[in-house]
Amino acid sequence: MDRRELAVFLRSRREQIAPADVGLPAGPRRRTPGLRREEAAQLAFISTEYYTRLEQARGPRPSREVLAGLARALRLSNAERTHLHHLAGAPPGPPPGPNREVRQSVLDLLRRLPQAAAIVTSAAYEVLAWNDLAAALMEDFSALPRRERNLVRQVFLGPHPQGRRLYGVSDADAFARVSARRLRATAARYPNDPGVTGLVEELLAGSEDFARLWASHDVGAAPTLRKTFQHPLVGPVTVNCDVLDITDRDQQVVIYTAAPGSASEEALRLLSVIGTQRMDVDH
Repeated sequence: MDRRELAVFLRSRREQIAPADVGLPAGPRRRTPGLRREEAAQLAFISTEYYTRLEQARGPRPSREVLAGLARALRLSNAERTHLHHLAGAPPGPPPGPNREVRQSVLDLLRRLPQAAAIVTSAAYEVLAWNDLAAALMEDFSALPRRERNLVRQVFLGPHPQGRRLYGVSDADAFARVSARRLRATAARYPNDPGVTGLVEELLAGSEDFARLWASHDVGAAPTLRKTFQHPLVGPVTVNCDVLDITDRDQQVVIYTAAPGSASEEALRLLSVIGTQRMDVDH
């Protein structure tokens, strides 16, 4: 255990977190950047005295439970979490589960793409964030319970309104194969996460196609670079599909764009006006 380096690291991470980031008021008399020690301790579910001793390089070796609490309280990335464990002399085990927290800069990016539909997905295919055009092209994710915002669950288990599997995308079968392979790799990275294991069990019980793909033990697959959505209001929308990896959070930004001057670009422009409203029912 490197007590001095651990102390410096904890303080540096604590000072980088604005109180507003964790729902705390800044207060007019705050004299220290970032969080106070007692605030960090409270968020980590440890005593202020114990946390203070760690930052003063006087504390005993933290347990894995304490390290997990510190990583959560200080909002550490996977790389920072690993570094914390090594400084504490306790090599990290598997990450506790897929990261569901999307960086503010990524959320800002989604809003700054008005002509593109964009979503952020977790390693388990949960849709974590989306922009307005993605909601119009796919569905209004804000209206769904969290568990139903999962693309791999939807492609295998539905619902499939009007027989449209996964928003009527042209590559639904290919996506099913890719998602099963990637989910196997995710399950290996997060073997103790109940959300991941529960999702796999649900898919195995509910889909013969998934069970067959899972039994192949395949991992990895080539991405789909182009696909067509069969939208119930504007018809077919053909888009390029680009995926940006957020490696420190094990997330992906998926961006759908139409070719300039194409009918699909016009369809996306119309969808940006329509939004998620229903035009096929009387108001």
